[in-house]
Amino acid sequence: MSSTATGDATADIVVTRYNVHGMPIDQYASALRERLPDWEVAVAETPAAERELVAGATVLTGQTVSSELLDTTDSLRLFAGTYAGYDHLPLDTFAEHEVALTTASGVHGPNVAENVVGSWLAFARGFFTARRQQHESVWQSFHTSDFAGSRVVVVGLGAIGEAIVDRLEGFDVETVGVRYSPEKGGPTDEVYGFDEIHEAVVDAEYVGLACPLTDATRHLFDDEVFRTMHPDAVLTNVARGPVVDTDALVDALRRNHVGGAALDVTDPEPLPPEHPLWDFENVLITPHNAGHTPSYYERLADIVAENVERAERTGEWDGLKNQIEL
Repeated sequence: MSSTATGDATADIVVTRYNVHGMPIDQYASALRERLPDWEVAVAETPAAERELVAGATVLTGQTVSSELLDTTDSLRLFAGTYAGYDHLPLDTFAEHEVALTTASGVHGPNVAENVVGSWLAFARGFFTARRQQHESVWQSFHTSDFAGSRVVVVGLGAIGEAIVDRLEGFDVETVGVRYSPEKGGPTDEVYGFDEIHEAVVDAEYVGLACPLTDATRHLFDDEVFRTMHPDAVLTNVARGPVVDTDALVDALRRNHVGGAALDVTDPEPLPPEHPLWDFENVLITPHNAGHTPSYYERLADIVAENVERAERTGEWDGLKNQIEL
């Protein structure tokens, strides 16, 4: 049951009205109630309800929050973001009001990893050719390749990158990781830094992008990198569109400098109907959909409940899972 701005509505945990991947936000509130039965959970169904409920809340959880709303409350101790990213949030205002910030990092791991590995298998086994021939009622054998024995590069070894590597076990592939701090090592057979991207991808058959968008990763995959890559290599991007120089990718596809691409994110996004990427048979485009999973709210509620319970035990809103240093 949700609360609205009528009477003296109060709640310990307030869920904003913005849904994730089109799934009803009440499902998230229900998952929180199951895990935190002693905490009053309410959905702020309108802007007015949000202002009323946040005024006395301890935890606010949702996609975003304005500085103006944060200025209206002295009780808020935690903003639990429902995205893995947080660069769209008013970080300075959180710090000013001493409101802790956590993210949904890790919620996407299993489903995004399956999306990445699935795209590689689809290219290796020729599923796109098979689908086209099926539409045309053509019974004709075609060439495929083995995913086993491939050199696979995962760019970004955070929660999603590690989940991808985990799911590669059993496929008998050579794994290569690329990360900011290669000296930390990782779960892959080899680890390179971002400044060694050419060395990492030169012999790779499959490359997956799962890194954050930063100054170091913006257009990391540009014309020069595409020239270094093997002409049969498949690029899968589940990171952010601008990690790839789109014009350079189009040119590389036209010149057969890469074998194909699976793009769940693009630059620009959404991709305009007239964009040339739509017309390549060796390009798979999905509408930023890899993050969708029916378990999203359950996994997110696990993170929030764990942090609330920790704060109850310690009396401090610090040292939380996925907490961002402000």
